[in-house]
Amino acid sequence: MLYLKRSTIATLLFVGLLSSMSLASQPKLPHDKGSSILGAWRTTVQFVDGPYAAVKDLKFLIAFNEGGTLIESSNYDEAPPVTPAYGIWKKTGRGTFKLHYEFFNTKAPKKMDEILGGGGWMPSGWGILTETVKLAGDGKSYTSKLTFTLKDDKGKVIPGGGKAICHGERITF
Repeated sequence: MLYLKRSTIATLLFVGLLSSMSLASQPKLPHDKGSSILGAWRTTVQFVDGPYAAVKDLKFLIAFNEGGTLIESSNYDEAPPVTPAYGIWKKTGRGTFKLHYEFFNTKAPKKMDEILGGGGWMPSGWGILTETVKLAGDGKSYTSKLTFTLKDDKGKVIPGGGKAICHGERITF
């Protein structure tokens, strides 16, 4: 019978424990069924109230990063010019997530001379989007409810927000 020293057995057990801990701590890949929102998504957004309810072709591109940050851009980011939205996300349950993201808003120049003189589209507050997301069981799509709030330069809520229903599809090769 093979004889192993206690220190050898202890070392093997320790290495095995470290290996299992390392595997357990690996982030879930975006293709894990229903459990991860990580990756890039194309989302259709339909407002059900507010001034954007008339817009029928609003789309977002959203990238969810490890660590709970996200970046969003829309097909209307240039009308009027606004920045992409930056934010945070957190998992709230199996396949459910809460998002909070913000962007800077701009106001149109009153006269064309303002643009020619270098004034351009000046800051006029910011927008805040909050969203609750439910992934499909296969993790390839989601549905969500979004709330949009606009604030002026001083942080006061102003008209222009609304509620929307969204549908996201994971971007894949």
